[in-house]
Amino acid sequence: MAVQMWYLLLLTTSFVSLRSHGASCPCEKEELCKPITGQKDYEVLVFDVGGTDWKYYDWDMVTTVAIFGKYDPNLMCFAHSKGARVVLKGDVPVSDIVDPKNRTAWITEKVNLAKAQFMDGINIDIEQEVGKNSPEYYALTALVEESTETFHREIPGSQVSFDVAWSPDCIDKRCYDYTAIAKSCDFIFVMSYDEESQIWGDCIAMANAPYIKTLIGYEQYLMLNIDPQKIVMGVPWYGYDYPCLKLSEEGVCSIPKVSFKGAPCSDAAGRQIPYSTIMKQVNNSMTGRLWDPFQLAPYYNYKAEDGTIHQVWYDDPLSISLKTQNVWLLGLRGTGMWNGDLLDYSDNSIAREQTQAMWKVLKPV
Repeated sequence: MAVQMWYLLLLTTSFVSLRSHGASCPCEKEELCKPITGQKDYEVLVFDVGGTDWKYYDWDMVTTVAIFGKYDPNLMCFAHSKGARVVLKGDVPVSDIVDPKNRTAWITEKVNLAKAQFMDGINIDIEQEVGKNSPEYYALTALVEESTETFHREIPGSQVSFDVAWSPDCIDKRCYDYTAIAKSCDFIFVMSYDEESQIWGDCIAMANAPYIKTLIGYEQYLMLNIDPQKIVMGVPWYGYDYPCLKLSEEGVCSIPKVSFKGAPCSDAAGRQIPYSTIMKQVNNSMTGRLWDPFQLAPYYNYKAEDGTIHQVWYDDPLSISLKTQNVWLLGLRGTGMWNGDLLDYSDNSIAREQTQAMWKVLKPV
């Protein structure tokens, strides 16, 4: 019965999408509804989570916007006017697409939706546990291969990308066939953040994306014989706020033990906070901005209203620039971030400078 309901839902959605194909272009100019074709010399992928901040993105840099919030036709029209692609978010329980018929139905539904909304492809963001050589392992690879083939055929010039963890080493039990996936799609987006999702050593606050650890991840992907032009470096525009159980004289913050995927500790002991919030807080903190020479990342300590000491680790233009310089050195395709709406786009002059600096370091000079 569940399978029948699955097919009914997909067929209904596909039917609605197909009917939508006759809808008129929502843009002022009809040509803005045409798919974007060709490849830019340097990819800058932005994840948009909704709202209107997209109006203030650095459109001289943006090449692709992945819609992870509510679809806005005005964003699509504006992005197309700047020569940038707008792509869908793609996520589905991997167990559901082991059956080839379900897999094809899901891809068909996504292609129809992209056509109905005059979009340019899909960013597949599947972050689920998959065992190596399991049925799901092969199904996921087939999903990416078939999605790429179908999108490229049905929407000429379209783009299919796939989000991967900071390392291919079965991070969070995601044991995918990264070589085959990267080969079949246009590129993989390496999420070089949340790198402390599994802490096996001391249970302490650390950088979200430590420099050496981040680069090791790229070396591992390249050792799989993945074409560097199929790799986009992702960086975080957010940090982690950790409550300290104890703060040592050396400034080491011991954090609560929150297990994750078998590890005794994880970054789940903290909470994610936007770069815009960090910039409002750091100068009024107990310490101001501090710099860790080993992780090559900034951090600071502050006292919460309840009297507890917190330590915040984040990335700023300096720590990001150190990493993005390796895009040229490794021959990668470009950069991107999670996410484009975590900066302060207000008229405040200081905020404007901080925001421009974060955009600027996405493309190393």
